[in-house]
Amino acid sequence: MTAPTTVILFGATGDLAQRKLLPGLLHLFQTRLLDDLRVVGTSLDDISLEDFRDLALTAIREHSTRDIEESDWRDFVQRLDYAPLSAGPEALRRAVDEAEAQLPGDTTLRLHYLAVPPKAALAAVQTIADAGLVENSRVVMEKPFGHDHATAVALNGHLHEVFDEDQIFRIDHFLGKEPAQNILAFRFANGLFEPIWHRNNISHVQIDVPETLGLSQRADFYEATGAYRDMIVTHLFQILAFTAMEPPTALEPAAISREKNKVFRSMQPIVPTDVVRGQYSGYHDEPGVAPDSETETFVALKCFVDNWRWAGVPFFLRTGKRMAEGARIISIAFREPPQSMFPKGSGVGDQGPDHLTFDLADRSRMSLSFYGKRPGPGFRLDKLSMQFSMHETDWAGAVLEAYERLIYDAARGDRTLFTAATGIERLWEISQPLLDNPPPVHPYAQGTYGPNQIHQLIAPFTWRLPFERKWREKRV
Repeated sequence: MTAPTTVILFGATGDLAQRKLLPGLLHLFQTRLLDDLRVVGTSLDDISLEDFRDLALTAIREHSTRDIEESDWRDFVQRLDYAPLSAGPEALRRAVDEAEAQLPGDTTLRLHYLAVPPKAALAAVQTIADAGLVENSRVVMEKPFGHDHATAVALNGHLHEVFDEDQIFRIDHFLGKEPAQNILAFRFANGLFEPIWHRNNISHVQIDVPETLGLSQRADFYEATGAYRDMIVTHLFQILAFTAMEPPTALEPAAISREKNKVFRSMQPIVPTDVVRGQYSGYHDEPGVAPDSETETFVALKCFVDNWRWAGVPFFLRTGKRMAEGARIISIAFREPPQSMFPKGSGVGDQGPDHLTFDLADRSRMSLSFYGKRPGPGFRLDKLSMQFSMHETDWAGAVLEAYERLIYDAARGDRTLFTAATGIERLWEISQPLLDNPPPVHPYAQGTYGPNQIHQLIAPFTWRLPFERKWREKRV
């Protein structure tokens, strides 16, 4: 259960608020996970309270993935308030005080959600301080957390002038997805798999997040950021930590955060020659993009976790815009047997090593592939698989979307899925050699899987995507 909560939503009229946050807050209210709730929106738009409530209703009707009961909406809309930033910190404080007066009890939690561009984050933090809204509060920060090691350290320094570290929740919506947490359950709840989660049994790991989307009118942000800063540091390295971490002493936030930070400390600095940067054809024609821009829209890299469990095992990470498909997978490739006793032509090894695959998309699927004998005389082997899909269970409807889970966890003070200052600073530290000496940008055609150089990067292995065998669909 959570305390009565006032969400102060900075950037309340923006794209993220309309697509994810307002629909998510309504769902948390519907399910009574946050039943004692008020929302105070604020933004640069000088609109009235009724205008904000109309905007929220339109956004929820357009973007919510769930059925909305009219009674829930009528109750929820009365819990929405608005104070434009132009009215100053005093007006924001008055709006929050009025909202909190409607909540039960003497103590309420203030949850500041900064759905604003990175350059506006510190200004929002200063507004919170000027309004006297730091006490009994937590602040949720959107990515990216700095631009390099120096700016990350400086950003954390400014944040710590206002908030204690345990008040700061740096969000990564990838980790809010149900399948990302399934990695923890899969590894640490099953005695079958944890013993083989080791360099003696695992050949390599792939974390592959291609996107079909382009810039979506984010050229100003993307030109200063690029795929590495936007996706690798913030998202894919976090998934790597969940995949590679040691068993925590307890399934609680501090213990899990310690193990994630150990992974980050064990990661070797990124070697520029182990990185392929790409840019899709037509990028220079995007509005707001410089005609000579060398910002990468694609990046693939090889990195290593230098500890006893993972020494020598390469982790291959790939992400990019305007690619052939949108996917989010982790693929664990197991070592092949040291010697084959099967006759030539049996098929063993013909379809690559055994794989354990996590699909981190919203469908939440897992697959374990292995060789098995084809029925009949002789020894002919085929690649088989066991698959699990969340949508084939009776409890699929209980899944929270990523932002919903993260808002709920922040309201509860559960830091399991959030990044600490030391962790993010370490990731920028190991990234600095690449940022100081980036390799050239290679072109790639839209609708492909990146530049040709990615195949040299991963050799002698191969990329799992595109899959040779499709996921099985649910049988009706």
